[in-house]
This record gives sequence, structure tokens and C-alpha cells, in this order.
Amino acid sequence: MLAKRIIPCLDVDKGRVVKGTKFQNIQDVADPVELAIRYNKEGADELVFYDITASNEERNIFLDIVEKVATNINIPFMVGGGIRTVADIYRLLHSGADKVSINSAAITNPTLIEEAATKFGTQCIVLSVDAKEIEPGKWHVFQNGGRKNTGLDAIDWAVRGEQLGAGELVINSIDVDGVKNGYNLSLTKAIAERVNIPIVASGGAGSLLHFQQVLDNNIADAALAASVFHYDLIRIPVLKNYLAQQNIPIRSVS
Repeated sequence: MLAKRIIPCLDVDKGRVVKGTKFQNIQDVADPVELAIRYNKEGADELVFYDITASNEERNIFLDIVEKVATNINIPFMVGGGIRTVADIYRLLHSGADKVSINSAAITNPTLIEEAATKFGTQCIVLSVDAKEIEPGKWHVFQNGGRKNTGLDAIDWAVRGEQLGAGELVINSIDVDGVKNGYNLSLTKAIAERVNIPIVASGGAGSLLHFQQVLDNNIADAALAASVFHYDLIRIPVLKNYLAQQNIPIRSVS
């Protein structure tokens, strides 16, 4: 069985790592490069960087930060936000990113996933899905940082993303983002039952148990979290030791 992954998420705005709740009440946290170095040392398996306002502001992504991160860490990292073309993806990969996350642009132009997967390989093309429950058991995809309801069914969109060539999915539940009451197990499980590519669960982590719940029982392949790591509520070595004790396959902290 493949090892489960622990992935700190760094939301970046104007060159700083920030964090909010349900995509609102954004607060400053730290310098992204310094935080990346810290997580690399603590045993994170991967990192994710999201430029959270690039798409909404229709501007290019932070290539300077990507280059600095690439020269300072030795674990894979993914970058998303403000990606609109294959050329944007090329620039990010060329700057040092290992994976690229596509969200809003894929909704507008689904063939972008297919074109990118063909050119760069499915292993580095990730479809990020921001989902919000609109009625019990039914989720819609939102875009532009959770500001716009696309009307797309989140489960159907995840399935289509795999068909178009995405090699991985990040499923972020807006309803539980930053709340720390646990991952959205219903949403994540519903998608896991329909796709065959790895799923990264995002949104809601607040305790060691929450990570265990989403990484157990074939629900998710990786768990992404932000504030619990940023504010030292959970330390990565402690989390990994706990998961190992629960018989969840995890890479040890060297």
C-alpha cells in the first residue's frame, strides 16, 4: 500500500502566507519561503502553494516565490492560482514546481487539462475542486476563490477531470475550510468511489483524529491542512507518529 501523504497548504496573497475561514476573514501568517523551509525540515511529504487572488484579479502568478522555494527545499511542491494557459503551466514547471493545480481556468476551458496532461504528463497536472454543499448530499463547484457558483456538480466534475487527464484531485470543502471540526468525509468519500486517481482531502483539519479519519478506509490518499500547522496546533512529526500507531502507512520523519 502506498504511503499516505501529509501536505501543508500555504495560501499566498501579495507575497505573504495568509489564512482565513470559509475563504473569508483573511489574516497574515508568515513569509512563504521561510515557512516552506520549516515544513521541509519537519517532515512534510509535499507542499501546496495557492495564489488565492491571482484568478480573481486576473494577474500572473508569483514565479519569483516559486523559484526561491525550489532552491530551498527538497520535497515536491504544487502551485495553483492564476493559471490560464499551457504557457503558464510551462513557466511554473520551468521555475521549479513539481505539480500544477488548475481550478477556475479548467472550468472555463476544460480542454486545458487535456492539453496540459498531453504536453507535460498526467503526473504533474492536478485538478483542484472547491466544493460547497447546496443541499444534503449535493455539492456544487465554486470558482474564483469560492466567490462564484458554477452550477457544476462537484462529483461529476471530478470524474470528468480524471477523464480529461488530471493525475490527481484536490477536494476542498468550502463548508468546513478553517473550521477545524474535521474533513468533509461525505464529500471526499463520494468522489473517491467514482474516480481511480489519488485524492487530496482539504479543509477542516483540527485534530490528530481528523487526519486518521480521512486517511483511513480508502477515503483519501493525502491530507492537506493549513492553520493547524501554521499556528503549531499540530506538529508534523507528532502527527506522523500518531498515524503510524493507527496502522496508517506513512513516511517516517527522517
